[in-house]
Amino acid sequence: MSEFIEIQQAEMVFSTGRGRFHALADVNLTIAKGEFVTLIGHSGCGKSTLLNLIAGLLLPTSGTLLCDNREIAKPGPERAVVFQNHSLLPWLSCFDNVMLAVERVFGGSESKSQLRQRTLAALELVGMGHAAGKRPAEISGGMKQRIGIARALAMEPKVLLMDEPFGALDALTRAKLQDELLAIVARTGSTVVMVTHDVDEAVLLSDRIVMMTNGPAATIGEVLDVGLPRPRDRVQLAEDPRYIAARKAVIDFLYTRHSHPAAA
Repeated sequence: MSEFIEIQQAEMVFSTGRGRFHALADVNLTIAKGEFVTLIGHSGCGKSTLLNLIAGLLLPTSGTLLCDNREIAKPGPERAVVFQNHSLLPWLSCFDNVMLAVERVFGGSESKSQLRQRTLAALELVGMGHAAGKRPAEISGGMKQRIGIARALAMEPKVLLMDEPFGALDALTRAKLQDELLAIVARTGSTVVMVTHDVDEAVLLSDRIVMMTNGPAATIGEVLDVGLPRPRDRVQLAEDPRYIAARKAVIDFLYTRHSHPAAA
């Protein structure tokens, strides 16, 4: 597979009230088109900072980031972001929350009817067509995350960036949305970069797992090729030796070789 996202010697230094904070150092990574990559590591290791650099929400202190051979210099509709907080506008319906993104990307080239069709198609893709007229306060947390994912997918992004999208959900809802995300990615062929703290989630979803060292000056410590065939079934994988080996490798990295400083 060809390189689609390229991160070349990226450094990120923040100016704070206590001086300069070196968040990321010498980060190098390539991601292929259609690949699902997760970023994992302890709190403060720069996972979300790296995701925000790919999104164009932050600019690196030094180094270069490319998407489809174009430098990432600002946010763009080809890179959609789903946060842990769904960020839905409470006064708008689910339909209108998605429609806002659709109008931003396609409003200048498509009719109102086409925009509505795109919006409805995105809601149906995540199983939320029935809730199009509801406001965020009228639906559950898991449903809100589905709307956030629908809004991102409706933009037809080249890259879907997800920052702990299921972190605030209960275990059963989280598992259901993980399974739905697997199905959506299989249908759309999306390139996905996702931040997670959950080892099982990373192994279940990923083609590769990028394991970050502890900060400050965090960097990529190791990249694990998961090597599990798709489609994936969580019940069958529970006893798959490849799944068990991948899970053990991540746990070993996080809790043996790079345990969190607070635990020392």
